[in-house]
Amino acid sequence: MQPASSDRTPATRLLQVKETIRRLENRHQRIPGSVRLLAVSKKKSVEDIVSAASAGQRDFGESYLQEALEKIDALENENLCWHFVGPIQKNKTRQIAAHFDWVHGIERLIVAERLSTQRPSRLPPLQICLQVNIDREHSKSGVQCEQVQDLASALQELPNLELRGLMAIPRQTSDTIHRRRRFAQLREMLEQLNESGFGLDTLSMGMSDDLEAAVAEGATIVRIGTAIFGARTAK
Repeated sequence: MQPASSDRTPATRLLQVKETIRRLENRHQRIPGSVRLLAVSKKKSVEDIVSAASAGQRDFGESYLQEALEKIDALENENLCWHFVGPIQKNKTRQIAAHFDWVHGIERLIVAERLSTQRPSRLPPLQICLQVNIDREHSKSGVQCEQVQDLASALQELPNLELRGLMAIPRQTSDTIHRRRRFAQLREMLEQLNESGFGLDTLSMGMSDDLEAAVAEGATIVRIGTAIFGARTAK
């Protein structure tokens, strides 16, 4: 998906993305409304988030903890659902456990154990996805494919967390066949886990530039930033 024109607001871009998702659901025989849009708002302003929220968006993804906490505090009355989508350092788990609704990208049991222990009792279970390094890239986070079942089993035993599914970021490439194969591989992995009794329902996969491939292969959450908020500046 190409970014929308820079003279459009996040609200109008968001509506265009939602319409694209609806068309893709129809094209690939997906149940209407089965693909959830996560607006990745890292490095974007509170005003941009308010603009998207004004168009009905409730799910927002952040990767930089301090920046995210400031936004969550500023928007506490907006009834938003916050997803942490970046790598997690052990010293950040307490605040993530206390302020987020979802975590995409669990790859280490010790991090999950800390999130479980530090999740405040007043809050519902933290929804989590296990991140898979689907292309075995040294520069990417995620567990190797052969480690998925063991880690998933361990995660399901932790209180205060609910394992919902799998997440992956395939290698960047213009090869659409490769992208679809990797997304299909993640879907098949989820299906195999469910055959073993896991009861998972979430495939967090697909971003602005590979949205169609992800929807075609079963994504239930797509993580879209650029097409809604425009290009980000360097951190």
